[in-house]
Amino acid sequence: VSDLRPSTLPGSFDVSRSMFDLRSPPHRFMKRYDSFSSVPSSTSSRKDSQGSNRSLDTITLSGDERDFGRLNVKLCYVSSVEQIWITVLHCKDLSWPSSCGENPHIYVKGILMLPKPVQFKSSAKEGCNNIEFMETFVFAIKLQSLQAVRLVFKIQTQTPRKKTIGECSLALRELSSEESSHWLDISPPSK
Repeated sequence: VSDLRPSTLPGSFDVSRSMFDLRSPPHRFMKRYDSFSSVPSSTSSRKDSQGSNRSLDTITLSGDERDFGRLNVKLCYVSSVEQIWITVLHCKDLSWPSSCGENPHIYVKGILMLPKPVQFKSSAKEGCNNIEFMETFVFAIKLQSLQAVRLVFKIQTQTPRKKTIGECSLALRELSSEESSHWLDISPPSK
């Protein structure tokens, strides 16, 4: 984990300097996908047992339709020192099972799916709608090895007990020295 304060050296053109400036506006690589119900809830209606129409005030989402939130990460490969820089920025609109409590402590566990997996995890933060992590992880691994694997993120609770509440992944085949920002849709954990 590195210090995320911006560099104070004027005119410094270090390859990885942009990794430290987390206050910059969203990059052009950032994409956001929103899911919408195919039937607007305000216009849908059904007949009840007496035959009268009543509107559906809510549509309950279950299974794959439920939005589990999004994870924002930045990636960069510094080829001069053969290092991958992974910055876990934040989780937005995260949902978790009621069994985890109202505000569980949540952290992100990352796994580089190499033949011998490389794992790392963020510090735990109190669960809320927008959890900021702002942590960078650096590993010395050859680019050719990384471009053939996936980077998996598991969103886990620390309290009341360790539990995976969601996951997402990203292929690294386009990893390059140009920093890229990614919004990953969090899915239910695989069985």
